[in-house]
Amino acid sequence: MARRERVMRMSVEQPMWRALAGYRVLTMFYAVGLFATAYDRFPRPWIAVAYYGVLCVWTLATLPRVAGAASCTKGFLAADLALAVTGILLTPLADTHERIAAGGPTLPSIWTAGSVLAFAVRGGWRWAAVASTAVAAANLVERGTPARDTVHNVILVWVASIAIGYVVEVARASERTLARALEIEAATRERERLARDIHDSVLQVLAMVQRRGAVIGGEAAELGRLAGEQEVALRTLVSGGLLPVSRVCEDASKGAVVRAVEDGEETEGEGSDGGPVDLRALLAPYAGSRVSLAEPGAPVPLPPAVAREVAAAVGAALDNVRRHAGEGARAWILVEDEPEQVLVTVRDDGPGIPEGRLAQAEGEGRLGVSQSIRGRLRDLGGSAELISVPGQGTEVELKVPKSVKAERR
Repeated sequence: MARRERVMRMSVEQPMWRALAGYRVLTMFYAVGLFATAYDRFPRPWIAVAYYGVLCVWTLATLPRVAGAASCTKGFLAADLALAVTGILLTPLADTHERIAAGGPTLPSIWTAGSVLAFAVRGGWRWAAVASTAVAAANLVERGTPARDTVHNVILVWVASIAIGYVVEVARASERTLARALEIEAATRERERLARDIHDSVLQVLAMVQRRGAVIGGEAAELGRLAGEQEVALRTLVSGGLLPVSRVCEDASKGAVVRAVEDGEETEGEGSDGGPVDLRALLAPYAGSRVSLAEPGAPVPLPPAVAREVAAAVGAALDNVRRHAGEGARAWILVEDEPEQVLVTVRDDGPGIPEGRLAQAEGEGRLGVSQSIRGRLRDLGGSAELISVPGQGTEVELKVPKSVKAERR
């Protein structure tokens, strides 16, 4: 937070407000001095004197208004622009037609640009375009005809104000990006610090409980198994911050996995507006003491329905591992984000599938592989390949193209 406040104090916008305040004061003195040198040429100088009195009081009294965006309200900007336009339109009443036709300055002279620049700094190029258009119209009315020098000045104000307004918008966007980057950096450093502390304490205790439980056996072995699962889940959480462990539980007595993704439940990583889902967030709950998950460091975005189907297919593959390879079998999930497709591989160290066993299971009406895995990927326009060598485990390779669109089931 302190670092973000420092960024706000170093804002590139603040020097613009200071420059604008200085510009308004200097151009006020310039306009008054310009009138003073030509006082005897004005047929009705009292009009100019009255206007300059109002201009000086307004400029000096409103200096706090141009100290920042918060104080520079729309009402102030409108009044400031009205004063500039009024000065332009009063010029024919105070000065002679000959001087105006010869290109003589208006009463506010270049002070008018300060009013337009205030719009640019406060609201960007769109506000600047509106203000400069009002000034342009007033100049054309004051001159009576679109003379060359008038058009030149109008275009100059237009271009300058719009360009400055655009620069301000870009600067603000860059400032927000920098502030966000600093926030992310601070959060990452804090997570790394917590990860170090957890590694030095909680994770080591959980690992020790797992080892000791396996040695003692009995109920202690079950306690050790649970400690191992919590260790893996906590390690995944502190390293990637994907999902809390409460989102998934493994029931060893039933040999089943409770999966929120198959229930159509919205998980972390899925936008409420139906935007892309980070596949890693849906696969993270499957990690446990006997299931290792390896994923890219960056998000793996997929449409919500597609991501859920892929995660459900991975869950079906893991169910087959537990059912056919035994409770002691280990499994590995590898996620690869390729340019045109997402590749998810599920591998185990079980005994493998005997040749012809899948066809036999399908003939007996058991469609776990053909429907829960291959069927899902086929509906997504992808594919699922099973490679099994007796005695060396089984590998399921799921491929889904990134361009696929699936309906929410």
